[in-house]
This record gives sequence, structure tokens and C-alpha cells, in this order.
Amino acid sequence: MDDTATRPGNPETHSALTLLAVLSRWLLGAVFIYMGLSKALHPEAFLKLVRQYEIVSGPLALNAIAATLPWFEVFCGLLLVAGVAVRGTAVVVGLMLLPFSLLVLRRALAIAGAQHLALCAVKFDCGCGAGEVFICHKLLENAALLIIAVGLLSTESRRYCARFSMLAPAKTKTPLDPGATTAHEVR
Repeated sequence: MDDTATRPGNPETHSALTLLAVLSRWLLGAVFIYMGLSKALHPEAFLKLVRQYEIVSGPLALNAIAATLPWFEVFCGLLLVAGVAVRGTAVVVGLMLLPFSLLVLRRALAIAGAQHLALCAVKFDCGCGAGEVFICHKLLENAALLIIAVGLLSTESRRYCARFSMLAPAKTKTPLDPGATTAHEVR
């Protein structure tokens, strides 16, 4: 039985992992663009939803969150789709998803307790841009998006990336190409 297709160094395996990384990055980026735009285009409705979470009470802070968060999500989504600062953007997206998910869970538990419902029977507009959703479904979706974000941290794929890292590549010179000034030129 030939197991060359499953070996880590196999070009077919590398190509499949690269494709998976690109598609995952595009999916996560598209979701954040969609979620951000759906909130940005209806800022008043989003402001009301933010208020329901009762994490901020001052009008200035509420307005600042409602005005900036959607556009920040769009910005992060665009960075992922374009392939700019992929790992850093994945960290930021993950750091947004985690507290969002915990806030949704906290609110869902409060509603479930007040209305004597099972957690998965709770349905409300969580502010994600998709309207009313069953919370268990939303929490699973957020967990999947978080897994994708964490997965992007481990990828080395620069395929279809405008600029994978915001750090300049290390200047190197190799005997193969004495005129090369960066690691990317050597390849």
C-alpha cells in the first residue's frame, strides 16, 4: 500500500493544505465583511442591540462601539481576503470572537433562566448581522470561526497574499544568488 499521498513532505499534501488555508482565510474574511457591513448599514439597530448586552452604559461609549466596531470587522475581513498581515489579523479576529461568544452565551443563559427554556431553544438577535438566530447554532458557528482563526496562525501559506506579514523579510544573501536582498528573491 502506497502512503506517499499522506506524507507531510508530499507536494500533493502541501498543495491541499495551501488550498485549505486560502479558502479558510477567504471564508473567515467574507464572514467578517458581511457581518460588519450588515451592522454598519444599520447603525441605529446595532446600537440598540449593543445596549441590550448591558456591558457599557454611557452614551458616548455605546455610540463609539456602534460606530466603529462594524467598520473594524469589515477592515479585518478585507485584510484576510487580501492576505495582508494574516496571522495578526487572525489573532485580532479570534480576540473579537471569544468575548462576543461569551457575551452571547451570558445573555442566552439569562433569557433561558428567565423564560424557563432549554439553552438551545433560546432565539434572539445577537448583533452578529444575521438577525434572530438560535443561540446554540450561533455559538457553534463562532466556535468554527475561532478554530479557523487559530488554524490561520499555524499556516505558512503565502498563496494569494498581498502581504502575509507586516514585518519586512530578513535580508539574506546566499551563494545561489549573490544579488538577492530578501528571502523572497532567493526562492
